[in-house]
Amino acid sequence: MDFVNKPTIETAKSLLGVKISYQDQTQTYSGYIVETEAYLGFKDKAAHGFGGKQTPKVTSLYQRGGTIYGHVMHTHLLINLVTREEGIPEGVLIRAVEPEDGIETMKINRNKSGFELTNGPGKWTKAFNIPRAIDGSTINQCRLSIDVKNRKFPREIEESARIGIPNKGEWTEKHLRYTVKGNPYVSRMRKSDCLLPEETWK
Repeated sequence: MDFVNKPTIETAKSLLGVKISYQDQTQTYSGYIVETEAYLGFKDKAAHGFGGKQTPKVTSLYQRGGTIYGHVMHTHLLINLVTREEGIPEGVLIRAVEPEDGIETMKINRNKSGFELTNGPGKWTKAFNIPRAIDGSTINQCRLSIDVKNRKFPREIEESARIGIPNKGEWTEKHLRYTVKGNPYVSRMRKSDCLLPEETWK
């Protein structure tokens, strides 16, 4: 996957269905990405790189595409993949995953089961046992990897406003959130909109 030359929005959509895996000391966790959000850097009022802001916490966001930008919000680790050349702070937040390998351990890690396991940006990282220290690593050159060959393809991609972005003017409303339509592991899915997971893939 091209994390440097493709527009961030295109990358956010193409990540849907990609298999993401994390290997800790004892086992492998994996799942298929079902929800992403694009953050468009300098001009995006909701982005951590808005206006070129640089602090030690956002250093990774300014690295070359493919770098993992991990940040903590409300004690939860959120994982973003940087998507452009070095110095352009754009990225894609991985918001939710349909789990595949390591589900029994995920249940212990999360003290939850069912769709609640991985249906949010802080939920899947906890289920996968990913540490904050992953920040600044490069995808596929560390314990976190993506597999673009053994992947799934969404039947339909839904576009909507990002979640948890109040008071950012037009950037609150912009449709920069991408989901596998009907997949029950998407965050904040209404039960009435849920399909069986297998029905949401081609």
